Amino acid sequence: MDLFSDEIQNLLPYDGTAFYYGPVLQEIIASQYFNQLYNTIKWKHDEAVHFGKHIITNRKVAWYGDQPYSYTYSNTTKTALPWTKELLELKHIAEEITGSMFNSCLLNLYHNGNEGMAWHSDGEKMLQKNGAIASFSFGAERKFSFKHKITKAVVSLVLEHGSLLIMKDETQTHWLHRLPPTTLVKRPRINLTFRTIVE
Repeated sequence: MDLFSDEIQNLLPYDGTAFYYGPVLQEIIASQYFNQLYNTIKWKHDEAVHFGKHIITNRKVAWYGDQPYSYTYSNTTKTALPWTKELLELKHIAEEITGSMFNSCLLNLYHNGNEGMAWHSDGEKMLQKNGAIASFSFGAERKFSFKHKITKAVVSLVLEHGSLLIMKDETQTHWLHRLPPTTLVKRPRINLTFRTIVE
């Protein structure tokens, strides 16, 4: 049961559930986490294979978990690293607030607004079907959008520093989401997406 779900409205009008809790950490604490994550996570440029072409992104990623889980997306596979102290603390906070349990985390580092994420859904087979994905944001505020796969309805919001968003139920089946690029943002943003891998 979500700790705040009675007070927070579902962002999606149908076919899914997305709750935005806003900032759940004090600004000074959120900034401390940003600095620790920026400097201690083993960041690597993301890689993808599209139509046989190997692409390396400016955006950096990292993959952590309870075990060395394999995670495959965009035709590339990553192996989870052991949790850091900060990631375990944030996982606990996400679990306390959302009432869901997580065993892994995919992290993204966007250096500025030029880096974003195209429309996609997190529907990989190794993820728990209709499971929750808890998304922490640190650093620059960025616009985030959902788009329904059939009706094309769009829902957008701004993800704030230290904020938490959760997507669950049939959201990944029926909705795409993206982080659109913008020339207005010059500062970096770190995004943590806590997930559940099913072995």
